[in-house]
Amino acid sequence: QVQLVESGGGLVQAGGSLRLSCAASGRTFSTLPMGWFRQAPGKEREFVAAIGWSDGSRYYADSVKGRFTISRDNVKNTVYLQMNSLKPEDTAVYYCAADRMGVTASSDYWGQGTQVTVSS
Repeated sequence: QVQLVESGGGLVQAGGSLRLSCAASGRTFSTLPMGWFRQAPGKEREFVAAIGWSDGSRYYADSVKGRFTISRDNVKNTVYLQMNSLKPEDTAVYYCAADRMGVTASSDYWGQGTQVTVSS
């Protein structure tokens, strides 16, 4: 089992920055692909970013490329999402996910979510 706990959400003005953290416990963190998804009111959960475990390869949704950066610290068992140049359309609940086969909308493990609100 893997337990994921997100933190770092909040209210920020457009153009501002936030850094989300996802602390993992349980199964060996360093071998798990990790990622972030988000869900806005009335919309489906969508992929934001992912990071591999072996080579640190990173993947981003087109909507966040150049603004968001995913990273991981395998000593602290934590994955981060640095969000810059935030836009009102980034407003959503952000979820951390983990899955040994790679993160998808059907990943095995999820955090409880953290709210990000970007005001215009």
